[in-house]
Amino acid sequence: MIWVAVLAWAIFGAWVFAALSTLRALAHQKPLVRLDDSELKRADAPLVSIIVPCRNEAGRVLRASIGSMLAQDYGNFEIIAVNDRSTDETGDVLRALAAAEARLQVVEGEEPPPGWIGKPYALEQARRRARGEWVLATDADMIFAPEALREAVAHARKNGYDALSFVPRVDCLTFWERLFMPVFGWAVMMRLPLDRVNDSRRKEAIAAGGFFLLRREALERVGGYNAVRAEVAEDLRLAELLKRGGARFRLEYAPHLVRTRMQTNLRGIWEGFSKNLFAGVGFRPFWGAFNVLLVYLLAVAPALVTIVVPLLIGINGAWRAIWVAFGGAWLIQTMIFVCVNRFSGIPTIYAPAAPLGFALFGAILLNSTLRIASGRGVTWKGRKLYAGITPPRAD
Repeated sequence: MIWVAVLAWAIFGAWVFAALSTLRALAHQKPLVRLDDSELKRADAPLVSIIVPCRNEAGRVLRASIGSMLAQDYGNFEIIAVNDRSTDETGDVLRALAAAEARLQVVEGEEPPPGWIGKPYALEQARRRARGEWVLATDADMIFAPEALREAVAHARKNGYDALSFVPRVDCLTFWERLFMPVFGWAVMMRLPLDRVNDSRRKEAIAAGGFFLLRREALERVGGYNAVRAEVAEDLRLAELLKRGGARFRLEYAPHLVRTRMQTNLRGIWEGFSKNLFAGVGFRPFWGAFNVLLVYLLAVAPALVTIVVPLLIGINGAWRAIWVAFGGAWLIQTMIFVCVNRFSGIPTIYAPAAPLGFALFGAILLNSTLRIASGRGVTWKGRKLYAGITPPRAD
């Protein structure tokens, strides 16, 4: 029993540390300060090429997304949307929008050649056609505020950035979104807090692929999207390459400028994150399995023990101290997610159920690890990824 008690209090201590780290990280996630750079509304502003890979997006917010990009108050931009071998009406929607707007160019995407996966190749096809001094890589489920592009370029020019990425507001409307997305966002925030990502002396780097503004010269210097041709997390890898290469990179929290809804149901969450989570541990099977164990031990076990012990064993003797430690850990976890959910606009009533979100996170990470490491691959939008090939490992 002694080792169980030691473990319980160690987990309690870990959540105390996590609470302090969360408060520190949230303090750094302040919305981007607005700049009044009205000269960028003129037609002689630097040309920006907005590149948008689109695959099977017709049933989501494609019209609203492209429409919000076309409605930018920036004075000089083009949009290059790549219909990435869609099997739905995405191409029809894009062509109808382009017929009414000269700034929108639709490219019929080619099937990825050997060594490439879908999204990086779609981005590369768009990059080859882009004429802008700046390239803004985005997604077809992003909704821009009218001033989003102008604010981004203004901040990049004022501060001499080579790359600037905006963290969007993530809308969560269903039960599973409200359980999983805060857990995922918190995990990223703990691993890669903004102050460390934005410190040029540190190696940590990450970007939000939904809004990633790049100076064309900096993008080409690292090899364009060819450098991340086999990466499902091409935004993260590209940020690492840029920072390592000495580019001035910045990640900003900008919920007032860009928003998205990543997935809309449990199946979408399962498939979408199964393609990404193994990449998050560098495609290393040991680290995938180890992180699954940590998730269940640190984040799921406290609530489980707190509920089950009184029912099956009773709170007496040596179990009293163990129950108090695990119960305290769950309480601190709940308070953390009260803060995280309030910050993210999610009802705080979901905070006590964070262990269920962590259980789903662990299950998806395990699925991602097993399927990709075994060569079976994962499926995303009807396309098989990493089937029968060895994925690239992070350095």
